[in-house]
Amino acid sequence: MHRKALAALLIAPLVATGCATWFDQGRQAQRASVVDYLYPKGEPPALAPSVPELQLPLRVGIAFVPGERYADLPEAERERLLRRVKEAFASRPYIAAIEAIPTTYLRARGGFDNLEQTGRMFNVDVVTLLSYDQVQFSDSNRLSIFYWTIVGGYFVNGSQYDVNTLVDASVFDLKSRQLLFRAPGSSQLKGSSPLVRFGEASREARSEGYRQAIDNLIPQLDAQLEGFKVRVKEDKVARVVHKPGYSGGGAIDLAGLGLLGALATLATVRKRRAG
Repeated sequence: MHRKALAALLIAPLVATGCATWFDQGRQAQRASVVDYLYPKGEPPALAPSVPELQLPLRVGIAFVPGERYADLPEAERERLLRRVKEAFASRPYIAAIEAIPTTYLRARGGFDNLEQTGRMFNVDVVTLLSYDQVQFSDSNRLSIFYWTIVGGYFVNGSQYDVNTLVDASVFDLKSRQLLFRAPGSSQLKGSSPLVRFGEASREARSEGYRQAIDNLIPQLDAQLEGFKVRVKEDKVARVVHKPGYSGGGAIDLAGLGLLGALATLATVRKRRAG
């Protein structure tokens, strides 16, 4: 009886700890809003109607907007993600260069004045701003906690997590301050980890959530770019001119879309007449 009583006294704190953990829930969020950055005073100011003028080849900047510092996306991870986007679009002939802009050059709630100043510093015409919203929920698995109290958390899955990530790309013409187009990318991860490794595993899940969201964003951004080219031609949403010395980028040159379409139609008519 003495041994049983002693065992009960030793196990009781573990069981109590386990029971407390059954209902333990956590939520961690990271957020950076393009609206908060560009419009710190609230509503966007009324802009006079204008048609952006895009001078090819474009110099493009890409940057993450400043986020909430208490739970921010690390700068090293930002740089890796920016490189992914840069590599996906760097070969376009109508793009002269893509500059990855460190977030340290952007001031929290800095507005267009700060963005234009940074644009001049990096000598870019257009800037793609990446905003993000990531939420991680974590809770404990009842069965694993039972084994944790008896055996030890290292041997079993002790916690589960869900990581939901949204990354949004907004492309702005600096001179006119006009939004040209935007595209979203998202990811959702579910997983679990031994309790003693939960912190490390959940941090890696958050990083992987951003990587997957960027991978999802890239084709969406490419599709929006193609759609913007069509709107330039059909709806005249922007005026395209060539910088001195630039002769055009062939079939995917923004300015050449209308001309190529006309030539293709003319060639078809000639073939029909010849037949």
